[in-house]
Amino acid sequence: MKTISFALLVATMLLSPIHLLYSQQMYQVHQDNVKPAKVFEYEMVARDFIEACITHNPPTKWITAVIDDFRYLYISPMDNYAELDKRPFKDMADTMGDEFGTLFNRFDACYDAHTSYVITLLEDLTYMPQGISQTQEGKNNRKFIFLYYSPDNGKALHEAMKKIKEVFASKGSNEYYRVYRSGFGTPENYLFIAISYKDQIENVVKSRANQQLLGQSGLEAFSQVLKHILRYEEYNAEMRPDLAFTPR
Repeated sequence: MKTISFALLVATMLLSPIHLLYSQQMYQVHQDNVKPAKVFEYEMVARDFIEACITHNPPTKWITAVIDDFRYLYISPMDNYAELDKRPFKDMADTMGDEFGTLFNRFDACYDAHTSYVITLLEDLTYMPQGISQTQEGKNNRKFIFLYYSPDNGKALHEAMKKIKEVFASKGSNEYYRVYRSGFGTPENYLFIAISYKDQIENVVKSRANQQLLGQSGLEAFSQVLKHILRYEEYNAEMRPDLAFTPR
């Protein structure tokens, strides 16, 4: 099974030469699509799971984001695709026995679907002149933007996003963002943009100020991006340090 899964992964990567040229740090994302009526129950299970991880100290780490449509994202850095074959919770499960299975049975009751996939940070499209970081102290609010595109528009969209970054840099914008590319396990191709804010008020105020700063140059650059996408989706989200984990 390991040989087959690795071969599939390699084939997937070879089908996307732009990804190979520009990719940087990879992340595995586990996504739970939580039922709205079950969100409070889910949160209780998630906290119990974190407590169990603190006790048993599995060799893995993640940060957690919650999108306003009740998608919970658990995001872990990856060095390579071989890490997908690892079982970081094996020793923890062996030690906990039936209790471990019970935890995940409680999770399963809270959603009808969940999935895992890989995204890749694109440093050449990311605009964070003071250094790239997924988390910033005091800025747990997020704007998530998804730009879906067809494979034949991947290169053109990449170039259009480079123009966006050039405009932000030339104007000295203080609205920073990170750009990720979809990868193995995602059903569609998209660029994923994450922007950090203190709260929703700063989100609105800063976004409006940035639009004025970029002016016509920003409008023209963004119009080029729109030419190469199938659809645009925007969500509010929140980072949840209380549901994140780093081993001791």
